[in-house]
Amino acid sequence: MSDLEIRPATPDDLPAIVAMLADDPLGAQRESPDDLTPYRAAFDRLAGDPNQHVMVADRGGEVVGTLQLTIVPGLSRRGSTRSIIEGVRIHSAERGSGLGTLFIEWAVAESARQGCQLVQLTSDVTRVDAHRFYERLGFEASHVGFKKAL
Repeated sequence: MSDLEIRPATPDDLPAIVAMLADDPLGAQRESPDDLTPYRAAFDRLAGDPNQHVMVADRGGEVVGTLQLTIVPGLSRRGSTRSIIEGVRIHSAERGSGLGTLFIEWAVAESARQGCQLVQLTSDVTRVDAHRFYERLGFEASHVGFKKAL
């Protein structure tokens, strides 16, 4: 994977990022790649926050993966800082290539570099293959998550 670069996303990467977010059964229901306006506004908010890292995996100028890494200082766990990995997507042509493993390992290493004591993520209950993937990488399904749409 020597031709792979993990780098911060740029506004020009948004079409590829949103296309990957929409390229699965869940994303197809909630993403709108035809209108990038809300994504551009969100990207601008994220870019202005030093604790938000929207990253892409770039292979030869093509975006083939994305994730968001959020650094969260906190009081619990004796004032620990944690990171949250969100929005992980690998281009369909790259799935099974080892890119996902490499990308998550990068996020864990970056979390440690930024002083985090814990890395957490959530995965939709229907994503059984993703759960096996994360468990293989050492993550534990230790909590029950709750969400409320507003």
